Parts: sequence; C-alpha cells; structure tokens
Amino acid sequence: MRALAPWLIAAIVVAALDQLTKQLVLANLDYGQAIPVTSFFDLVLVYNPGAAFSFLAEHSGWQRWFFTALAVVICGWLLRLMYQHRAEKLLPLAFAMIIGGAVGNVIDRLIHSAVVDFLYFHAGRYGWPAFNLADSAITVGVVLMLWGQFRHDRRNAPDPTAENPS
Repeated sequence: MRALAPWLIAAIVVAALDQLTKQLVLANLDYGQAIPVTSFFDLVLVYNPGAAFSFLAEHSGWQRWFFTALAVVICGWLLRLMYQHRAEKLLPLAFAMIIGGAVGNVIDRLIHSAVVDFLYFHAGRYGWPAFNLADSAITVGVVLMLWGQFRHDRRNAPDPTAENPS
C-alpha cells in the first residue's frame, strides 16, 4: 500500500483542486454568467447533468446515478491497474489524474445533481463546450495512459531487424 501513497495523494490533490476551483466559481458567478478573460476564453457557470459534450444531458435524471456508478467502477479498475504498475511512474500518474478527476465530478453529481463547468473557449460564435479542472485532469490522464501504453508496447515489441532462427 505504501507504494500507492504518492499516487493516491496525487488523486486527492486533483479532486481537491477541482472542488476548490468550482467553489470559487459558484461563490462568484451566477448561473449562465460569463466573464470574458481573453478574446477566446471566458469563465462561465453552467451545469452539465450529462457526460462529455452534454451526452445524455436531456434525460430525466437517471444519468446522474449511471455516471456516478460508472465512475466508481472505473476508479476501482484504475486502482487495480495502479497497484499492478506501482513500480512505474507514468501509468500510475495517469491513473491518479483520471481517478482524481472522476472523484471531483462524482462529488458534483452527488451535491449538485450535475457537474459544474466553467472554462469556456471559443472563436467568434463557435465554441468548445464548457469544462472544468476535473475534465482536464481526466483528459491529460488518458493521454498519458495511452502514451505509456504505446511506449510499453514498443519496448516489448520484437526487433524486426533481428534474424529469425528457423
């Protein structure tokens, strides 16, 4: 368990920072309010009862429990993977970021019945759906996980230039 401590702390830090930023937004913005920061970035306060890109957001509320249960199952699986890769650095960090982000969004679903989003990037009238720190951590964690997996596969792949004894 000691080998997992740094990664579990990293997950807790991600979830705590996510919740801190959301509390700051909730304390300072009204729902739907936007504060322009740059010509392409606004701070906004919106709620997303669905998943990424508001997937299933228009449903009656069952998705709150579905996405909460899904996050719990995925976090359990990632904790198992974290233990299996405890001697490494990249993959446990990736898992910790995903777990921390998932926990941050689950807390929102339990408290607000939806995820609090507040980062909105746009170009003119075209914009990316608002997101939050937890979403960013999950995205970075998935990218690191994929990168770590591709690096691992390359290291363990047979050398195509080596002679093949027949």
